[in-house]
Amino acid sequence: MKRIFTKPGVHPYDEIQWERRDVVMTNWRDGSINFEQRGVEFPAFWSVNAANIVTTKYFRGAVGTPQREWSLKQLIDRVVGVYTRTGLENGYFASEEDAEIFDHELKHALAHQVFAFNSPVWFNVGTQSPQQVSACFILSVDDTMESILDWYKEEGVIFKGGSGSGVNLSRIRSSKELLSSGGTASGPVSFMRGADASAGTIKSGGATRRAAKMVVLDVDHPDIEEFIETKAREEDKVRALRDAGFDMDLGGKDIVSVQYQNANNSVRVSDEFMRAVEQGGDFGLRARLTGEVIEKIDAKDLFRKMAKAAWECADPGVQYDDTINDWHTTPETGRITASNPCSEYVHLDNSSCNLASINLLKFLKDDNSFNVADFVKLTELIITAMDISITFADFPTEKIGETTRAYRQLGIGYANLGALLMATGHAYDSDGGRAVAGAITSLMTGVSYRRSAELAGVVGAYDGYARNAEPHKRVMRKHAAANDDLRTVGSMDAKIHAEASRQWSECLKLGEKNGYRNAQASLLAPTGTIGLMMDCDTTGIEPDLALVKFKKLVGGGSMQIVNQTIPRALKQLGYQQEQIEAIVEYIGEHSHVVDAPGLRPEHYEVFDCAMGERAIAPMGHVRMMAATQPFLSGAISKTVNLPESATIDDIEQVYLEGWKLGLKALAVYRDNCKVGQPLSAGDGSKKQQEQPKEAEPEVKVIEVNRPTRRRMPNQRPSMTTRFTVGGAKGYMTASSYPDDGLGEVFLKMSKQGSTLAGVMDAFSVAISIGLQYGVPLETYMSKFVNMRFEPAGMTDDPDIRMATSVMDYIFRRLALDHLPYDERAALGIFSAAERAAQQRGEDPAALQETVDREALAQSAPIEAAQPKEDPQPAVQELTLESHQRFTADAPLCMTCGTKMRPAGSCYVCEGCGSTSGCS
Repeated sequence: MKRIFTKPGVHPYDEIQWERRDVVMTNWRDGSINFEQRGVEFPAFWSVNAANIVTTKYFRGAVGTPQREWSLKQLIDRVVGVYTRTGLENGYFASEEDAEIFDHELKHALAHQVFAFNSPVWFNVGTQSPQQVSACFILSVDDTMESILDWYKEEGVIFKGGSGSGVNLSRIRSSKELLSSGGTASGPVSFMRGADASAGTIKSGGATRRAAKMVVLDVDHPDIEEFIETKAREEDKVRALRDAGFDMDLGGKDIVSVQYQNANNSVRVSDEFMRAVEQGGDFGLRARLTGEVIEKIDAKDLFRKMAKAAWECADPGVQYDDTINDWHTTPETGRITASNPCSEYVHLDNSSCNLASINLLKFLKDDNSFNVADFVKLTELIITAMDISITFADFPTEKIGETTRAYRQLGIGYANLGALLMATGHAYDSDGGRAVAGAITSLMTGVSYRRSAELAGVVGAYDGYARNAEPHKRVMRKHAAANDDLRTVGSMDAKIHAEASRQWSECLKLGEKNGYRNAQASLLAPTGTIGLMMDCDTTGIEPDLALVKFKKLVGGGSMQIVNQTIPRALKQLGYQQEQIEAIVEYIGEHSHVVDAPGLRPEHYEVFDCAMGERAIAPMGHVRMMAATQPFLSGAISKTVNLPESATIDDIEQVYLEGWKLGLKALAVYRDNCKVGQPLSAGDGSKKQQEQPKEAEPEVKVIEVNRPTRRRMPNQRPSMTTRFTVGGAKGYMTASSYPDDGLGEVFLKMSKQGSTLAGVMDAFSVAISIGLQYGVPLETYMSKFVNMRFEPAGMTDDPDIRMATSVMDYIFRRLALDHLPYDERAALGIFSAAERAAQQRGEDPAALQETVDREALAQSAPIEAAQPKEDPQPAVQELTLESHQRFTADAPLCMTCGTKMRPAGSCYVCEGCGSTSGCS
């Protein structure tokens, strides 16, 4: 072992300035404290957000007891101690001195946020719990009822532990095939209902996040069309039934008709199918038992249906089967058929992968050069540690344990790529940006496999290597050849690439001699919670989401800041200090760089973000994925985001280009596609054409039952709420009928006589008249919740911490005040108390509200929510653009109620660190 950051005779903790902090989480409804730990110890350079997340999520032991961890030192010592002891006991280190170097370097890197293990390591290692270190799982299911029932059980065990899994159902006979008894098979889509119900039950049983799962079906399965349209059809059903007044909440009597909402769906496409799409022609769907073609379909038509379904509801994604298996290191053991829920882990069935991610920005020197030498040494250290973890790890099922110990799959990756590119003056969607990303990824994987070959020489190759030696070495040569083909653009990527070439050369030599310790080494994960733990500006391979953020201060309060990488980028681009200050001030006011004083237009692209005034084009995301994919053992967790105006043709083009550029998996998301989705004109026209025509037109007089207005009485109970949305203050008075139901809403947000005041008055009258004519409040909610325009952002309402507009806030507040839990749950609208109940595993529907709304409505108008003079945002480093634009359709965090933001193809809450995925 070699020293990287530490010095002989000096403990790494002794070189850190430590400070004590208080972590206090309050219930936003009544101000009561639901988490409190005072005097926790963290390095002074750790942000409030990172310290709070680690304290609440990773510290073990009951709060208030002596066993409770209170210092980051204890947490790191607990984890690293197990790694070091295991390494010594299993012959990884040549001497006690090497073990000490390993121990100190690992502690230094973790304390300085240079890298982080995935969450299960922090949860479990060194505790009395099973030593679970993996976050990603792949299961398998065969064409037997016993196997299908085992699938349900294994998924449930994994979900219960807060992890996610994926499975390919293509072995199950289609609904167009016969059973041995002579009957017709049910088909895989029918069995998906049972698994979906299981996941939903576990979710509603108190889990802090929904069960994360991936379901895959091969494109040549006879039931593929039904699979493709499954979720889109159910989304239409939800909207139609809700608009018709059916009870569509999670516990309602009508929700049982809505299925398949708890999984990500992906179609496994072959090169044969994609060529048929490109060239035009038929494609055969094959029987599962015999392999014979039982039906031929038009490939372009099926591809169109895939894109249309994704346009409507973001599912299904695609996985490129032949590309995945062409890069497969162990094909003699079995094909790769599925992935984990976030699509980055692709390997054998019944296997798992533990992850770790490097903070790339930590390797950027003051002169804006990349510290190649330290990056190489750190990668060696992480791979050594990750392989040691498999030696002591526990697994949820015996089959997964056997496969993982035999093939020792690792998933090293990185975060902060977007911040690194911006800081060094590289546009994300540029040849230079892609060259830097490709070179870093190639270096990371080359070093990882070189160290894996070294480990194989010390403690042996993985058990399955002997039977897979030739295909494994072939894939190594493919990686090295891709590195040779990488074309550098600037001096930064040229130096990184030169070292990558040396590493791949050494890797091939050592691999030929020793074999390899690990069947898989690298992938790019979402880095949700651990990205926040490392104070990363960007996650995984993603670009920055916004140029302006909120930052919470140690002493309380918050401030709006321009991303710190921007001044560094401007300096790198040659701007003087006075110009930098003017540009930063402009960005702080406008949240974009267009027309910033003194900023040259050719430099605008350096500051392009995922969404906003200058959003990166969808194909820019695809090209960045393609620049890194040849250097990864696994795949990439990333969703290609498209604007709401994107067409089905655009999605087809993304899927086609992803295949041509050599990606392994791809998911898309059209902004706002799951909110108020309109029906297509084609469907409506077709339905009209199918209406029977009468021979002779007959004149009929149709009596229409017109609605009647139910006027409000002169005296009616009402409630006034004062609110703030994105700094804009307003008042809402909601009046109810004495017997039942909301009947009137009036809004005030500006001085009388102003245009805004007039518009709000007119809007109030329109809504009030509609309510009095019987328009259900739920109908208004479906139209106005998630509507986006300025002002937007933080609110002072304890139940609704973020709003995408004033309308979004108003109708969420009205729902909380006037709709029962059963009707709100389907819309994802919960009070702070209900979220807290779910967090504790209680039934929110049975929760007795602290304030009786009905009794309150009988009293004179009062201010229902008194804002604090200096409202404290619940989220500590909150991206403005991500919440106002990028995540209008993102789920609300079930832990703290804040809207989550994308992290790869999953979601992460920047307030508390909870994730919707598996990493």
